[in-house]
Amino acid sequence: MERIRNKFIIAVGICLICVMPSVAEEITQPVSSASDASQNQSIPQFNTPSLSTLVTPQNVSFDMCTKTFAMNNDRLFYLTLAAVNANRFEIKEIQSKTGYILFSAVGKEFLASVITIDKYRSMLKITPANNNYFFAPGIVLNMYKYIEVNAGEYLQNIPKGG
Repeated sequence: MERIRNKFIIAVGICLICVMPSVAEEITQPVSSASDASQNQSIPQFNTPSLSTLVTPQNVSFDMCTKTFAMNNDRLFYLTLAAVNANRFEIKEIQSKTGYILFSAVGKEFLASVITIDKYRSMLKITPANNNYFFAPGIVLNMYKYIEVNAGEYLQNIPKGG
């Protein structure tokens, strides 16, 4: 019985790592006592959803599907493309001129649209292709987190092979 339980725990862990690699890497430790709480007051506490909340399909608000970034639209488009690839979602279609990426994740298709606000700001809108907003919010939140983490990275052209 113990062996079956261990296999189940390993299988669930692998599923979580495959679905949400950036969240699976984070390690959080809860505050265990009042003395620990006084020592950890200088550490900022973030209101992040739990792992089970991120992977459980639920009704997601449209506000959660849009986010504004302080970067131009080209940079946001390439970072979005990298985020889709990093999360191991399947890219169905890319349209760089209009700034959209059609991809599938967990059996659903999503449309990632990059919208120019001004020269220095752009908005990313990730919506389900069928307008059914019942899906795991971790799909969208992982994309945003990847972009925020890699926003300062240098983008470089890769020369054509030959």
